[in-house]
Amino acid sequence: MAAQIRALVSVKWLADAVKNNRVGPNLRVLDTSWYLPKLKRQPKKEFRERHIPGASFFDIDKCSDNTSPFDHMMPGESEFGEFVGNLGIGTRTHVVVYDASEFGSFSAPRVWWMFRAFGHGSVSVLDGGLKAWVREGYPLTGEYTKPEPVEFRAKLDRSRVKSYQDVLENLESKRFQLVDARPAGRFRGIEPEPRDNTEPGHIPGSVSMPFPGFLSQSGEEKDPDQLREMFRKAGVDLSRPLCATCGSGVTACHVALAAFLCGQEEVAIYDGAWSEWYTRATPEHVISEGRGKHL
Repeated sequence: MAAQIRALVSVKWLADAVKNNRVGPNLRVLDTSWYLPKLKRQPKKEFRERHIPGASFFDIDKCSDNTSPFDHMMPGESEFGEFVGNLGIGTRTHVVVYDASEFGSFSAPRVWWMFRAFGHGSVSVLDGGLKAWVREGYPLTGEYTKPEPVEFRAKLDRSRVKSYQDVLENLESKRFQLVDARPAGRFRGIEPEPRDNTEPGHIPGSVSMPFPGFLSQSGEEKDPDQLREMFRKAGVDLSRPLCATCGSGVTACHVALAAFLCGQEEVAIYDGAWSEWYTRATPEHVISEGRGKHL
C-alpha cells in the first residue's frame, strides 16, 4: 500500500496479502457482517463456518453503547479502544473491513466510518465484499486464531456524530444537509420499517439516496464520477456540510463512503437515525405519505 491508505481495496490486493502472509499486526481483516433481524441470518455462525483466511469477526452490536435504548449506538473511546485492541489492532495497523451481504457491501462502511471517527484513518473497505471474493475464486476457511491483544488509543472526533438535538436544531438553522440511505418506500412512508413500533417516513428537509444506488450490479462501489453525478441529481452540494441517516446508523455510512471517494471527507452520521427520530419527534416532524405518527 502507498503511504496514503485507500478507502477501497480490491479482492486481488487482499488475496495477494493473504497469500504472502501479510495478515498480522500490520494488517488485520475484519468480517463486519450485520443484518436486519427479519433476515434471520446469524453472521457470527456464518463467520465460524467460512471467512477470509486470517479474518476476525467484528460484532457491531457488541461494540456499541449498551446503555442506550437504541441499536448499536457509538461506544465510548475506551470501549472502542479495548474492543479493537482485543482484535489485535494497534495504532499503526491497516484494517480491511468486509461483509457477506448479497449487496456486496452492507455493514462494512459502518465499521470503516467508526474507525475514522475514532481517529484511525488506516482503514479500507474490501470492494465488493465477500461476494466478490467468492466470485473470483479466492479461498475461504473455518479456521480461526485469535490475535494477540494490543493497545489501541481511540480519540473520538465528536463532529462526526450528530445527536437528535443536533438534527432537531438543524430543521431551523440548516447548517448541514441531511441524506437518508433507506429504501425510497420507507423514506416516503409507504413501505414498512423493519422494527416494531416504528412507522416509515422521513425527517423534514432530508434527501433520499438509497444505499444500493452507490453500488454496481456486481457489488463494487461506483466510480467517483458516477457518485458525483448521483449527489448532483439528488441536490446535494458536496462542498457544504453533510450528515447521513438511515434506520439505525448502519447504511447511512454508505453515504459517508461515497462522499469520501468524491473528496468530501467530513461527513457526519446521525447515530440514532430513524429509530430514535420516530421515537422522540413530534408528529409534525415525521413526514410521511402513509400513517405517519399520532400521539
